[in-house]
Amino acid sequence: MTEKNETGISRRGFLKAAGGVTFAVAAYALLPKLPFGGEAEASGEFVEKEINAWVRIAADGKITIYNPAAEMGQGSMTALPIILAEEMDADWYDVRIENSPIEPDIYGSGSPGRLAMITVGSRSVRTYYDSLRLAGASVRKAMLDAGAKKLGVPVSELTTGPSVVIHKKSDNRVSYGELAGSMEIPASPPKATLADLKDPKDFRLIGNQRVPRSDIPAKTDGSAMYSIDVRLPGMAYGMISHSPVNGAKPSLKNAASIRSMKGVLGVVELDQGVGVIAESVEEALAAKNALDIAWAGGEARGHNTGSMFDEYAAAASDASRSGSSLDSAGDAAGALSRAEKKYSADYLNDHAYHAQMEPLNAVVSVASDGKSAEVWAGSQAPDGARSAAARVLGIDRSKVKYNQMYLGGGFGRRSNSDYVEEAAALAKTINRPVKMMWTREDDITFGQFRPGSLQRMEAGVDSKGNIAAWRYTIVGTGGGLLTSGAESQFYDLPNRLVERRDVEAGIRTKHWRAVGHGANKFAIEAFIDEIAHGEGVDPYEFRRRLMAKQPRALKVLDTAAEMADWSKPSPKGRAKGIAFAERSGSLCAGVCEVSVADGRIRVHKIWCALDSGQVIQPDNVIAQSEGNMLMGLGNVLYESVTIRSGKVVETNFDGYNIARIEDTPDLIEIKIIPSNEPPAGVGEAALPFIGGAVSNAVFALTGKRLRHIPFTREKVLKELSG
Repeated sequence: MTEKNETGISRRGFLKAAGGVTFAVAAYALLPKLPFGGEAEASGEFVEKEINAWVRIAADGKITIYNPAAEMGQGSMTALPIILAEEMDADWYDVRIENSPIEPDIYGSGSPGRLAMITVGSRSVRTYYDSLRLAGASVRKAMLDAGAKKLGVPVSELTTGPSVVIHKKSDNRVSYGELAGSMEIPASPPKATLADLKDPKDFRLIGNQRVPRSDIPAKTDGSAMYSIDVRLPGMAYGMISHSPVNGAKPSLKNAASIRSMKGVLGVVELDQGVGVIAESVEEALAAKNALDIAWAGGEARGHNTGSMFDEYAAAASDASRSGSSLDSAGDAAGALSRAEKKYSADYLNDHAYHAQMEPLNAVVSVASDGKSAEVWAGSQAPDGARSAAARVLGIDRSKVKYNQMYLGGGFGRRSNSDYVEEAAALAKTINRPVKMMWTREDDITFGQFRPGSLQRMEAGVDSKGNIAAWRYTIVGTGGGLLTSGAESQFYDLPNRLVERRDVEAGIRTKHWRAVGHGANKFAIEAFIDEIAHGEGVDPYEFRRRLMAKQPRALKVLDTAAEMADWSKPSPKGRAKGIAFAERSGSLCAGVCEVSVADGRIRVHKIWCALDSGQVIQPDNVIAQSEGNMLMGLGNVLYESVTIRSGKVVETNFDGYNIARIEDTPDLIEIKIIPSNEPPAGVGEAALPFIGGAVSNAVFALTGKRLRHIPFTREKVLKELSG
C-alpha cells in the first residue's frame, strides 16, 4: 500500500496532476556532527537519514518548493529552496516557496526515529544541505530523462540551463514547464548520487549576491501574514493573567463579576493563571485587568537577583561540591599549583529577556464536535506546537491542521509551545475560534529568560608565559543552557578542567540567541585578554600564539585584525579590543573600537571576520551578522532582568532597555572568508564575541576591567572611580 500524507500525495515517486508534475523525491544524506563541538546533532555520529523534498513544476513553468524551516527574519525560507533549486537547475524567478506540511517524518531533521521540525541553533542550512542538493539533482535527472524522450536524443547529449533542457548539437531546448505538462510518469523516479551533484564552481544560485530573499516583498508591502494578523469569522479574543511568581497557583475570587462584564464570553482557570475570553481585544484586556486572584506557593519565591551572584560565588568556592564535567585534559589542579604565576577572576551575566517584536499569540479553532481543530501560529517547533495543541484538546495530532505563519522574532523563545497550549485550552471551552494574545507585560513578567550566570576563571602560566593550567567553573540555574561555548578548542590549553555547578532558582529559563555562548565567550575572551596584559603581550599576538595549531581559526583572527588595522593606534579618546568565538560550526573574530564618556560606552566601529563554510546567500549572511552584533551589543550594554522574591520587576521597554538606533556603530564591516567547507550556522555566529571585544576595548582605553554584563552607566562609573 502506498504511503500517503494529509494531501493524499504519494510520498515516493512523482505524480501527474493539474497540468504539471509533483515530485516527491527521496534523498539520502549524512547528518553531520558539529565540527567544533557544542550541542551534538542526534547521537553525535554520522548517520544516514532520508528526507523527502517536495517540488511541483506546473505546465506554465512555475516551480513550487516546500520549505520545512520556520521563517523569523533569518532567511531560511529562501536559503533552503535555493539549495534545491541550484541542483535542479531552476530559474529562480520561476520559483514559488510555500511552507511544507507539518510532517516531521517527511520534512524533519535529526536521526532515524528522532526526526523533528524545529528551527533552532542555526541548524537549518547545515542539516538540510546535502539532502536538498541530492533531491534537486534527482529532479534534474528526471527532467533530463523526459527531455531525451521529448527531443528523441540520448540523455547523454543533454544538459540543463535555468529551467530548461538543452540539446547543444541541434540547438534545441525544451522548458521544464513544457516537459511537466506532457511527460510520462515512470514507475520510480531517478535517484541522484554524489556524482550527480554540481561542482561548486558551477553554482549559479548558491553564493550569488543577487538572489533576492523571498520573504522581503510581502514584509515590505504589508501582505506578510503573522498569526497576530489572522482574522476568522466569529473569532473571539483571549488573554491570560499569569502567575507573578513561577509555580504559584491561582484562586480566582471574583469569577461571577468577571463573567458579567461587557463582552466577556468565558473565564478559564489554568495551572499557571486565569484566562478570559471576550468579543474584542479591549474587552478581554479590561476583564484581565479586573481579575482578583489570590496566588499560593511558587518555587521561584526565594530568588533575588540582588543576592544571586553571592550564592553563585559561594557555590564556585565550595570545595566539597562537584560539578558536571564539560571538558577536561591533563592535570589542571596540579598544573595550577605548580604555575609560575596565577590569574583568577569572576565574570557575571544577568538574566536576559528575548524581546521578540511580536508578542506571543496563537489562533485555535475547535470543531463543534471537539474531534478536530485548526491552529494558526508562528513557531520554531511547529510539529511540537501541533502535538501540544492535540494533547490539550485530547485528540490525535492527525486531527489537528497546523498553519505555520511568519514569526515576528524567535531567538529560541518560540521553540516552546506554551502559548499554543494556552490558546487551545481557551478555545476548547467555547464554540468559536479564539485568538489568544500575550501583552508585552505578560511576555516579560512571565518570561523565559536566558539564565544569569557566574564564570569563575583560573589560570596559571609557566616560566615562558604560556598558559599551563586552565580551570573554569560555570554556576547558575538553567542546566545545559549555561554550558554552550565553554570549551576552548581553538586555544592550546593542555591542562584544563571545565565544569558546571547548578544552583536551582525555580525561574523559567530558555534558549536565547547563541544560548550560553554569549556569556561563556565573554568570560573566556576577557580572561585571555587579562592574562595577555598581565604577561605584557599584545592581546592579538597572545591569541595567535594560543592558536598556532588551528590554521583556519588563525586566518579568521588575522583577517579581523587586518581589517581593523590593529597595530595602528585609535584616535584620541578611543581604543580597540579583540575577541574570537565559534558558534554552530562558524568561526568568527571581531574588533570593537569604543569611547567612554560620563560612564556611557559608545561603540564606534566593529570589524568582523567570518568563516561559515560554503555560503548560500552572502547578502543574508551579512544581514544576519549585523543583526547578531547589534543584538549582542544591546545585551552587553543594557539588557537585564531584575527579580525580587521571585517576581520580575521590569514590565515593559521603559524598564527593560535594549539597543536603540543611536547605539548603532558608525561602521560595521564584515568580511566573509571564502571556504569549501560544508555550510555552518550563521544565525548566532557573530553575537558571542561582542562582550569580550567591548570589555577588552574599555580596558585598553581606561585600564579598568568590566566583568559584569550588562556594562550599564552605573557599573562603568563605579569601576572607573574605584
